[in-house]
Amino acid sequence: MNHQIVNLLPGLYFVATPLGTARDITLRALDVLASADLIAAEDTRSLRRLMEIHGVPLGERQVIAYHDHSGVGARGKLLSALEAGKSVAYASEAGMPLIADPGYGLSKAASEAGYLVTSAPGATAVTTALALAGLPTDAFFFAGFLPNASGARRKRLEEVAAIPGTLALLRIPQTDCRLGGRYGRSVGQSPGGALP
Repeated sequence: MNHQIVNLLPGLYFVATPLGTARDITLRALDVLASADLIAAEDTRSLRRLMEIHGVPLGERQVIAYHDHSGVGARGKLLSALEAGKSVAYASEAGMPLIADPGYGLSKAASEAGYLVTSAPGATAVTTALALAGLPTDAFFFAGFLPNASGARRKRLEEVAAIPGTLALLRIPQTDCRLGGRYGRSVGQSPGGALP
């Protein structure tokens, strides 16, 4: 058991979760998950499994689903918990919440209402990809996910092509893996560069 029960101040805690291997979670993330009054997750099943792997007991605490399709109702429940002086932990399915993941609306609403908003940092796909790509990392731009439609995708790539530095993009596994070959020249991809 690697977690500790700690006294969390009332507020919203964004918790980074592993990108693939459960052991990549930070001890601080486990502490927040073990200690928060209420837990919200993009995928409640994945988070419950992660907590189970690390021996973090859920006890009587509620886990609320919060994702792109859960809407204002779920956000309202979480904001009500903050108003009641509770600590709320939010974890996306993999990586850091808000980084190409849900959570922006919740973060904005909590911050504007004056609640503490903080994080238990950890893995992000962007910095991991940059470290492994063999491309310069002194200046980079994260453009998020590209649109699915080929015309919209090409338009987005043309919009970001002039940005100086390394361009970091995310793609879902079901998309065309030949993205670099197809679009690399239009964004000035260097030989040997990667669009993972």
